[in-house]
Amino acid sequence: MKSKGKALALFSGGLDSQLALLYMARLGYEAIPIFFQSYFFTAERAIIEAERIGYKLKVIDIGEKMLDLINQPRYGFGKNMNPCIDCHSLMFREAGRLMQELEADFLISGEVLGQRPMSQRMDALQMVSKHSGFRDYIIRPLSQKLLPDTKPIIDGIVDKEELLDIQGRGRKRQFELAKELGIVEYPESAGGCKLTEIGFSLRLKDLAEHNMLNKTAIDTLYTGRHFRIDSETKLVMGRNESENEKLLTIIPDSIVFKSANFAGPIGLIHPIREIPLDTIRLVASIVLSYANKVADRDCVAYGVNNTPFQQLEVDKIERAEIERYLIKV
Repeated sequence: MKSKGKALALFSGGLDSQLALLYMARLGYEAIPIFFQSYFFTAERAIIEAERIGYKLKVIDIGEKMLDLINQPRYGFGKNMNPCIDCHSLMFREAGRLMQELEADFLISGEVLGQRPMSQRMDALQMVSKHSGFRDYIIRPLSQKLLPDTKPIIDGIVDKEELLDIQGRGRKRQFELAKELGIVEYPESAGGCKLTEIGFSLRLKDLAEHNMLNKTAIDTLYTGRHFRIDSETKLVMGRNESENEKLLTIIPDSIVFKSANFAGPIGLIHPIREIPLDTIRLVASIVLSYANKVADRDCVAYGVNNTPFQQLEVDKIERAEIERYLIKV
């Protein structure tokens, strides 16, 4: 069957994005699934789900653009550090630019009117469309009968009567459509965005508030304990040997603190800079306090990687005191 037109499909790997893609393909449109990857959501699961239904996923990195967005979200954050409206707008904007490069006709997504109370209300969908700069080219196949007509419909490329009118939080119609389209395996929900997780968001918010947002700092958020020592100093500490090794891999250029006499947790400060002696003593005491086999007073070695370490004798401090510095998750 000759293609009616070409669409780029925002594809998360969740059921709704699969339905939108396969439904438009069944109607006779060529659909190309794309996934926008960042420091906060990765493509692994989406690649698997796309392959499962017979597609090769196109993955595009928007990591640095997401950092700019988090610093100044136009429409603010959701419950945690998730700027959903701005994020979806960014994805449609990038998809729109790619649409022009690939000479596609329109954009589609699996969004369902009213399914998510914050990001899929009628006004939220309209804000996403407007802020993307490609409002006239967006089709949401699962709910488009309930939404304003856009250029593909007005120009006759897409027949609105062939599209659907799904709305609300129930999934019954999606499950029925999945069976109809031959989708037998799918994840329970798309998910996968770290920005919606409270623990990760607290750590990320700390970086943002202290102007420390960068890829290296964000990569450490997934591992270890995190402490805010002062406005310029953040300590990251491994909880076991595996985390110690991982942190050293992520930030090899750092100031390292560790027990001088026993194996135990290591603490890292990044970026490397001159630190007041009082701060060094405090960090050494915190690291020593998590070394279980060490006496209440002992030596901590510290120094920049691959240089001779200095030693400092310090006391462990009470966990209640440490709580003042711990970024809780």
